[in-house]
Amino acid sequence: MSLPRYWPMLATSWPGPFSDPGWWFEPKWDGIRGVMAWDGSVVSIHTRTGAEVAARYPELRPSSALPPCVLDGEVVVLHAGRASFERLQQRSALTPSGLRDHPVTFVAFDLLHLDGRPLIDLPLEQRQRRLAHLDLGSRFERVAPTEDGAALWEVVVGRDLEGMVAKRSGSPYRPGVRSADWRKVAHLHTVKAVVGGFTAGEGGRTGTFGALVLGLWQGDRLRWIGNVGTGFSDRDLAAIHTALQEMSPAASPFHPDPELPKIVPVEPLLVAAVAYRNWTNAGRFRQPRFKGFAEDASETLTWESEGPSRPDG
Repeated sequence: MSLPRYWPMLATSWPGPFSDPGWWFEPKWDGIRGVMAWDGSVVSIHTRTGAEVAARYPELRPSSALPPCVLDGEVVVLHAGRASFERLQQRSALTPSGLRDHPVTFVAFDLLHLDGRPLIDLPLEQRQRRLAHLDLGSRFERVAPTEDGAALWEVVVGRDLEGMVAKRSGSPYRPGVRSADWRKVAHLHTVKAVVGGFTAGEGGRTGTFGALVLGLWQGDRLRWIGNVGTGFSDRDLAAIHTALQEMSPAASPFHPDPELPKIVPVEPLLVAAVAYRNWTNAGRFRQPRFKGFAEDASETLTWESEGPSRPDG
C-alpha cells in the first residue's frame, strides 16, 4: 500500500507553563522527531529535514497486527525513565554495542493516516483515541495527554525532563506548519560562566563574532564548558565585539582540551549568564542561549560552584 508523505507539524515557543481547559498537555521528548509510515511490511521514518532514517533503527518494526498507518512521534533512548539525547547520539552508529547498550523507542503522539484514510483534519481528541487503540509493538510507547498543565510541569521539573507541549483541543494536524495550536515550553537552567574568548564570525556575522567561548575556573585556568552563539541582537554583536577586541591577551586562559575550537582569547573578566537545557557527560552545556552579562566577579565562578554537581545544575 502506498502511503502519503507527511511533514511534521511544529509548535510555537511559549514563555512558560500554563493550564487551560481548552488545551491538552504532554511531555516534550529529547530525541529525534520522526514521521513513521508503515504499509504492513515496510517501515520508513522521515526526520524534520526529510532524511530517511529507518535503517538506523532496525528494532523499530511495528507489530504485525498494526494496520497500515502514519505516526508522528520521537525516536528516543530511554535511561532511568528519561529520554537521553546523549545516549541517542552514541547509538548513531550501527555497532553491536550501540544496538545492545542503547536500544531506541518510538514515542508515538499523533496518528495521521490509518487504513487508507487521512486523519489530519479530525480533531486532536479523535486522533488520540484511535491511536490509543492500536497495537504498535514492543519498542513503541504512547503517553496519554493530560488536561492539567500545572501538574505535568511539576513532573517535568521534578524529573528534569525536556519540557512540555500544549495542544489546543479540537485542533487539526497541519503538516509542515508551525502552528499556534501547538505550544512548546522548554525546561531550562541558567549558569554564569567566564568569557575566555570568542570564535570568528562567518557569513552574516563577518566583522563581529560567531560565539562566546565560556569556562569555569578549575585551578589557575578555565575549564571549557561550551560556546554560546544565540540570543544576541545585531546591536549586541557589534558592541560586544568592540569590547572583546580591547581585552585580547597573548595566551588562552583555558586548560588544554582537544575539542576546544580555534578562538581569539580574551582577558577572563566578563561573566555571561546563559540559559541551557542540561549538561553532557563531558561537562558541556546543551542548547545554550545568551541572556546577558552578570555583575559577578569572574574569579568566583568555579567548576565546583557552577558546574553540573550543584543542586540546580
